[in-house]
Amino acid sequence: MKKYDHRIHDLLLAAARARGDALAIIDHDDTRYSWAEMLKGAEAARDALQARGVRRGDRVVIVLENAAVMLAYLYGASMLGVAACPVNARLSGPELGRIVERGDAAAAIFTVETGEAPRAHAADYGAEPVDGPVGRVAIALRSGTEPLPEEDDPAREVAILLYTSGTTGAPKGAMLSQSSMVQSAAASRHARDLVERDLVYLALPMSHVFGLATILAVTMAHGAARLEARFDVGRLFEALQEEITVLPAVPQMHAHLFHYARTHGAARYGGHSLRYVSSGGAPLDPVWKREAETFYGLPLQNGYGLTESSSGACMTRNALGDPDISVGVAMLDSELRVDLEAQGASPNEGIGEVEIGGGQVMLGYFRDEAATAAAITEDGWLRTGDLGRFDEEGRLHLVGRSKEMIIHSGFNVYPVEVEAALTEHRGVIVAAVVGRAVEGNEEVVAFVTCRPEAGLDEAGLQAFLRDRLAPYKVPSKIVIADALPAAPTGKILKAKLLGHFADRL
Repeated sequence: MKKYDHRIHDLLLAAARARGDALAIIDHDDTRYSWAEMLKGAEAARDALQARGVRRGDRVVIVLENAAVMLAYLYGASMLGVAACPVNARLSGPELGRIVERGDAAAAIFTVETGEAPRAHAADYGAEPVDGPVGRVAIALRSGTEPLPEEDDPAREVAILLYTSGTTGAPKGAMLSQSSMVQSAAASRHARDLVERDLVYLALPMSHVFGLATILAVTMAHGAARLEARFDVGRLFEALQEEITVLPAVPQMHAHLFHYARTHGAARYGGHSLRYVSSGGAPLDPVWKREAETFYGLPLQNGYGLTESSSGACMTRNALGDPDISVGVAMLDSELRVDLEAQGASPNEGIGEVEIGGGQVMLGYFRDEAATAAAITEDGWLRTGDLGRFDEEGRLHLVGRSKEMIIHSGFNVYPVEVEAALTEHRGVIVAAVVGRAVEGNEEVVAFVTCRPEAGLDEAGLQAFLRDRLAPYKVPSKIVIADALPAAPTGKILKAKLLGHFADRL
């Protein structure tokens, strides 16, 4: 297997050397930056962190909405040997605080020019403004942090620390090495055949591994990306008429675009530049896939990966009209297998727990040996918790999840985290959260029993949660019941909830 010995900032250096004057980024405010200008931005970010005492082996949290300045600090941190921990600015204060604390972050960086959410967080942390060649941030420092030990091999250093709540509800930081992120970029570039002339539309948040792998692939290809701080279907529609060549998105983005186009008299994509469309982050419905391919006149490619696998592990390369709704075959330098002895497996049907192998697998969870041991096999493969099978052509079909994670609008939602937030309300006795499949998506649904004297209703509980959870984690439906179906032991039978309360959904 090929070994990737570059670091992510080496991709930027190569792009600046090869195509310094070429377009690199169209920013959220439509400002355009070349690769040479992005390199200057990264060097300024490195210097700003170093001047404030950030050391090799430290972690810096980047509280972001997509922007060129975020990318500058990502590459600047890499230059300094610092792990970048990108987080979505839409997280609540308590959610962000848990990540800052658990990541033992030496600094928090806020993309204050992109919107109110990062500005509000920056104010809470007393962050000071810092100007640079590609935009302004605000930086707050923390003392008493402990750096990671220095690696003999720079490619083994932690480049990215991405937090996921996991099945326990406590944030777990997946440590993604320099090498694994470069391998992820190479796989993403190869799957999409990215070249210098490509312009990729990126509303996928760079706090998510899908967005991160995409921007690294663009850098590796010396292409360009249009960044959106927040998804705006009107801006996407206009961009597609002109210059976008590659569109990676989650199903909800595609669905919003179809509706918007029709209301503006366009039954199909009317531009001439788009050549590649993909969907990820949610199951692919065959009817919806046909609708998407009719709209674009292009095949819709599907894929699968996890935070812990540095993004994509497999991808389809189907022709237009192919009814295949698998997640494809292993991507460049990745490996796949299924464990037929795992919990939930059906060996007679060839269904087992999906495991991912290769250099893109995380190093482990930050300062959590027990969770790391549970997630990675003795021979270094990642246990995904997802159940799947291979067809006769070697394509992977996902058939369910042994973990309860919900993928809502491309974001991971862990039921235990939402349940914990619900039970913080004194009027809630028991809470159970599940995902419900809707067209092209999964929605979060909660079931609760409450103290009669609390007088709670659905709207009140949703309002309570909005102060504690990111918007995408707040259930779209909360059913308040006298009792929930349970086993003799008292354990809630989650598999029966949707059917039991079908008339109330």
